[in-house]
Amino acid sequence: MKDNKTKQRFIELRAAGYSFDNIAKQLKVAKSTLIDWSKEFEYEVANLKAIEMETLQEQYFIAKRARIEIMGNQTIKLKDELLQRDLADIPTEKLYDIFLKYMQWLKQEEVEPVFQREKEDNLDDMINSSLTTIERWKAN
Repeated sequence: MKDNKTKQRFIELRAAGYSFDNIAKQLKVAKSTLIDWSKEFEYEVANLKAIEMETLQEQYFIAKRARIEIMGNQTIKLKDELLQRDLADIPTEKLYDIFLKYMQWLKQEEVEPVFQREKEDNLDDMINSSLTTIERWKAN
């Protein structure tokens, strides 16, 4: 029987997406044992995978926020520069082009806010409320 350190390493490697072949070579454990461990540690692997994905998503969203701030600041500078320029000036066309590209990029990054309602205290209250509403509709 293998020690807990080897089993923990198996969980980490499986959560990272490594194949049984690769893990078997690294840990020097038979594939049949790894398959058994896969069933035994299914929840641990899934939870570790979820934690790693959450960390990646958090990094992505931070990076996305920074990108939006940078592009937004540049857009303000471009807009201010455009307001100072004479529209007959040839470089203005290029400046407009850059401005429009920035605006298009910002539009793609736009996120629609989603607001959550507070959950009902319990299912019985929700059902009773729905039945009362249905009865009012029938009465009218």
